[in-house]
This record gives sequence, structure tokens and C-alpha cells, in this order.
Amino acid sequence: MIAYLLLLVAVLSHLLPHAGWWNFTAVGGALLYFGARRSWREMLAPLAALMATDYIVTVYTYHFPFQWTSYLPTWGWYVAAMVLGQILLKSRTTFVRAGSAALLGPTSFFLVSNYAVWVGSGMYPRTLSGLATCYAAGLPFYRNDLVSTAIFVAVAFGVPVLVRKMSPSQVQAALASK
Repeated sequence: MIAYLLLLVAVLSHLLPHAGWWNFTAVGGALLYFGARRSWREMLAPLAALMATDYIVTVYTYHFPFQWTSYLPTWGWYVAAMVLGQILLKSRTTFVRAGSAALLGPTSFFLVSNYAVWVGSGMYPRTLSGLATCYAAGLPFYRNDLVSTAIFVAVAFGVPVLVRKMSPSQVQAALASK
């Protein structure tokens, strides 16, 4: 249930911030959580929802024609983020593992997406300087993606731990065992 609620927040945050939030979304955190808490078969839901959101944002927000081939790196990253959640967070979730996922997710998206823009858009010259310029232009988006992913990972994985630790039944069980 929490995974689908987080997916809803991810979709809404992906739709809403295009007025100037510059990539402050729940997408990375939701994908990491989905990977850690759901089966492979269930991972089709976030992939389909985010693909549809990409279409909506492209066509209805930006009024650009939709070219699905332009989104292959992004959609591939969606799957990779869920795999990262599976690898780092499924068997054992610790502060270090969650922090690593919150760092690796946005960093990998920054590297993949900016490289894809450099290669495929024609916005930057295909030189080392053009690649550096492309990555420099993406830094504000990377910063906000890093911060938002860290916040959503902390909430998604940390709140349940806090709730379990603060549960009255656990306190009573601990007192009764002494």
C-alpha cells in the first residue's frame, strides 16, 4: 500500500513541479522503494505510470511532439533505479544502504540523462567541452533530484522504522520480558 501511495506522490510531483521546481520530485525515492518492497511483476505499474506521465508532460505541458525514442534512456533508468532498490535495500535496509541508494539513484540519472541529451539533442557540440557544458547545465536539476530523493527515501524507509520503535505493543512486550 505504501509503495502505491508513494507512486501516486511521484506521479503528481512529476506533473506539478514543471512550473519551476527543477526536478524536485518523488520519482527516484518511489522507484527505489518499489524495487525494495515489490516483486518484479509489480514493477510494471510504476514504469507504466511514469511513462504515461512523461507523455503527458511532453505533449500537454511543454507542447512538444512525443518521440518515444528520446525517452529510452529515462525509461531504462526507471528500471535501473528499481533494480538498485532491489540490490541495496530489499534484503537489508540500513542507514548506509539507504544513503547509498539516495546518492547512487540521482547520480546515475544525472550521468545517463545528460549524456543522452549531449548525444541526441544537438543542443551541445559533440566535443569534450560540449559534454562538460551539458553536465554543468544539469547541475541545478541534479542538486534538487539529490535532495528530493534523499528526503523521500528517508521518509519511505525511516518512518516505518520509527513507527515500529514507538509502537505501544512493542514497549509493553519489552517491559514484560524483563
